[in-house]
Amino acid sequence: MIDIGANLTNKRFHQDIDRVLADAKAAQIKHIIVTGTSKTESIAAQQLAAQYPDFLKSTAGVHPHDAKHWGLDSLNTLRQLAMTTEVVALGECGLDFNRNFSSHAEQEQCFSAQLTLAAELNKPVFLHERDAFPRFAAMLGEQIDHLSGAVVHCFTGTEQALKSYLDMGCYIGITGWICDERRGDDLRRIARYIPADRLMVETDAPYLLPRTIKPKPRGGRNEPAFLGHVVATLAQCRNVTVDALVASTTATAQAFFNLA
Repeated sequence: MIDIGANLTNKRFHQDIDRVLADAKAAQIKHIIVTGTSKTESIAAQQLAAQYPDFLKSTAGVHPHDAKHWGLDSLNTLRQLAMTTEVVALGECGLDFNRNFSSHAEQEQCFSAQLTLAAELNKPVFLHERDAFPRFAAMLGEQIDHLSGAVVHCFTGTEQALKSYLDMGCYIGITGWICDERRGDDLRRIARYIPADRLMVETDAPYLLPRTIKPKPRGGRNEPAFLGHVVATLAQCRNVTVDALVASTTATAQAFFNLA
């Protein structure tokens, strides 16, 4: 399996990252993409990936929550990081109109600049959208033909949004949200519409711990080693075997991120 999105630079992993990675390998995780969410975190993600070159890669981007800090220095840092062998995509970038830690204008400027940079550098984008679908889709649609690839990370949207993303040629990342019996019903229903060659899986660790894990791990921290719980639920929703889903999502992630 390949976990296409894990926040391994999060402080909740600082004390035991070696054990977390060892457990992931024991759980048949082949690669992990470490998510960059700000200038600082993107640098840290690239440095962590450099320590485990056969197992980790990273992204470099500025999350919409951090868009208020966007500037020329951010752009130059992402450009430099994207030139390294560890960085396989630009992002996490996009729009989040749910929490609005940055203004809509700041988010749009930051998102647009990263889409432009990704097109210039021929890098795929790792995308975030929450409660911003109309504007997000419009902005992405303006650039999609210039991008080498785009994956909507942690998709939790509507059937209409899913079909719109697929029509644009986007890939879809599914997390432990699909394991949540309280709020994952719609996602479980529409997951079967995603073509096998556009579907990838992720943990978004340490967040979105699959609620199918019993008993719940102490502290409630999600880890890449728990990716199999996402795969099991997703396979059931799509009426395919776990082995078939592992094979297809792994092949898709390898091709999308150009992994060996």
